[in-house]
This record gives sequence, C-alpha cells and structure tokens, in this order.
Amino acid sequence: MTELWTLSASELVPMVAARQISVKEAVSSVLERIEAINPALNAIVQRMDDQALAAAEAADIGLARGDTPGPLTGVAVTIKVNVDQVGYATTNGLRTQANLGAEFDSPVVANLRKAGAIVVGRTNTPAFSLRWFTRNSLHGGTTNPRDRTLTPGGSSGGAGAAVASGMGAIGHGTDIAGSIRYPAYACGVHGLRPSLGRVAAFNATSGDRLIGGQLMAVSGPLARSVADLRLALAVMAARDTRDPWWQAMPPQGADVPRVVAYVEAPDGMPVAQPVRDALRAAAAKLRDAGYRVEEVQPPPLREAMEMQLRLWMAEFRHDAGAALRAENDPDANFVYSQLARHCPEIDLHGLMSTLRARARLTRLWRTFLAEWPLVLCPVSGELPFINHLDVASSASFDAVLEAQLPMIAMPFMGLPGLTVATGYAGSSPVGVQLVADQFREDLLLDAGEVLSSEPVALAMP
Repeated sequence: MTELWTLSASELVPMVAARQISVKEAVSSVLERIEAINPALNAIVQRMDDQALAAAEAADIGLARGDTPGPLTGVAVTIKVNVDQVGYATTNGLRTQANLGAEFDSPVVANLRKAGAIVVGRTNTPAFSLRWFTRNSLHGGTTNPRDRTLTPGGSSGGAGAAVASGMGAIGHGTDIAGSIRYPAYACGVHGLRPSLGRVAAFNATSGDRLIGGQLMAVSGPLARSVADLRLALAVMAARDTRDPWWQAMPPQGADVPRVVAYVEAPDGMPVAQPVRDALRAAAAKLRDAGYRVEEVQPPPLREAMEMQLRLWMAEFRHDAGAALRAENDPDANFVYSQLARHCPEIDLHGLMSTLRARARLTRLWRTFLAEWPLVLCPVSGELPFINHLDVASSASFDAVLEAQLPMIAMPFMGLPGLTVATGYAGSSPVGVQLVADQFREDLLLDAGEVLSSEPVALAMP
C-alpha cells in the first residue's frame, strides 16, 4: 500500500474529496514521517502535531456533513518561521524573537487554511533570512536530505528539505534574492517565486517593511511537482487587503508565441559545466515540445544585482542594525560584513538613483519579455555549495555571491522565476531557472511541466 505521505497534493486532493481516505489518515501519515526523519534533518523547528490533528478531524467532520472540499483539503503544508501564524513565534531564526507571538495569520497562512490545507509545522531559516544556507543560533542548522555535505539552500532551507523528504507536499517559502528558488535547486525540488503583487504579504508582528522589502520580497511555494506549484499558487494568491501591492490578476494570461531566450551565462558570469549541460538538455526538451529556443543577449542582470543588493543593504542598515548587534549570530555577522564590503552605505541621493535605475531596468526587461516571453537561464552558476561555504572566508563568500547573480537580479524588477529540478550531477541536484514577465507565472508553469512532467523522487535520508 502506498504511504500517504509520499503522495503529491494533486494526487491526494481528489482521493480526499472522494472520501477514499480521510484527512486525518493523510495528516497522520505525514506526522509519522516527520517523527521518523526530522530529528536528523531539523527542517521543521516548530512542530504542531496536536493542532494539525485537530484541524484534520474538523475537516473530516465537515466533509461528512456534506461540506464542499477546498482545493487543498487534506494537504499537509509547512510554513516558514519568518511569517506570522497565530499561536506561534515569528522567530525569523532569531533568539531575540523567540517569544514574538503572532495574534493574526499572515495572508499566505490564512489563504492556505481557507483552502483546507493542514499546517503540520514551521520550517527553519538562517538568522534574519540572510543567507543561501540555513543555520541560526536559535534553531540550529538544517541538513540537505539529498546529500548532507551540501547546503539545503536558504533562506527557505527548511522548506526545501521538508518537501524533498516528504514532510508535507507543499512548503511555504519567501524570496527576496533566491530564497525559494535556491533551496528548491539545492534540495532537488521545484520552487516558484511569484511576481510582486501576486501573493499578499503582511506580518503584524513587525509592521510594514521598508521600500526594498516591499518591492522585492514575496511568498511562494516549493513542491515536488509543478502541478502542485500551480495548485498552491492559486490558493496563496487569494485576495487580502492588508497588502497594498496585491493585485487581482487572472491566473492565465493572453496567448503569446512559444519562444524562449536561452541565456547560458548571463553577463558573462562563470557557469560550471554540469549547469551548462542541464540548461542545454532543458533547451532540447523545450524544442521537442514545440518551443522555439534561441540564444539571445538579454538586458543587464549584473547592474540589477548590484542595485538590488544596494537597496537591500540600505534597508538592513536602517531597520536591522541594532537587531543584528543584539542577536550577535556569528553567521549573520559575517555575511552582513561581507555584504557591507560590496555595498558601501548610500545617502538619499544614492537611494533615489537606485530607485530610478529600477524603473529603467524594469522597462528594459519588460520590453524584452514582450518579444521573448520566456527566459531559460541558470539558477546558480555552480552546483549546490558545500554547506556553509559562504562563511568560510571572504573569498568563499565572493565566489558564492558571484554564482547567485541570476537569482539576485530578477527580484529587483519584480519578475517571477521558477526553479525546475532536472536531475543530478553525481550526488548533487541540478536544475534550471525560467523567468517571465510580471504576472505570467502561467508561462513558467506550462514550460516547467514540459521539463518535469512527473513528481521528483523523494529523498530518503
């Protein structure tokens, strides 16, 4: 008999709706999986077994009396510890926020619950969600279930590890510089960074973010199938007036030519041969499916990366400097010092010029995407890094930063991006990134299903 925790959300939902299995059975199976493997992975750092079972029993009672099941009824999901969830601390990996309890669900949590999803735990992140690696002084480190020597990615490293190993079909993540796309890449699953304004965001525990976070930070899903990403996005994107950037946009856009800009080494960045091989194989698959794929020079990405980091660091200096000192997390301290080295402090004139550059770069990219609706490019220039390489030395940090150019740059223009897991290079996961115009996640998901038509295999740590 198939273990229920192995099923994708798309497989599980119709079984629950047909009453072939109960919600409690589905959730209990995932909780048993968590009990068995989470101690070795430390992906879920706030468990909620009793609450999850109570929610499952309530869902079964509703189904028994004839309630219409929601689009995610019975699906176990995880929530990252940097968003508000009633009754739990929004720690963001910080000891100083260990008791920062939420009185209201953030929009993404509220929307998942309304759709019938059952939250089974909260997942780990680095301190301040500041790295592409996942370790902090409050919750400890997370292990990659595919290869324990590699980073699980960050900042949604707990979400990536949980999804890859069957501790929930869908993981919630956040992304300002690759924090969904990179954990998906490192853990061998898929991850969708939605467009700015697609998924509402707000944490009452911290209040409104400064302009960098408002323009670039989004919530989105990680999953083992592209079909599950589509299902999760539709739920996460439901209306919530607490986010003034949210827009009511259709899930499906107008028909566009099936053409793909192939960008193997953006702005001449170094790209490892296994990553190039994965990109070429993905291009061939898309061609076989009827896409026209051509090597094209896109608008600048390096400038967008530099401007994104400048804006991000200006926000961090303004809003989190005191918190950084109070937390005194060794990893966060080192990463902050290295980013500060790359991003000298800017004044009001520097801030204004950065925002003006955003308008120009966004215009260039959206004009380009009108002609080339899809871009196929690396997630990272390197295979997933040895764990904690970024804090080994300044030179190691610089190497990591350079490889992440394609992930860092796209959020500056508010664009959506999709990591598709495509296989392995030795024991290391590898994948590709697809980019589209704002609110054209449908194009990403359609192409993603061509590249990965079946759920990826579960990690068995």
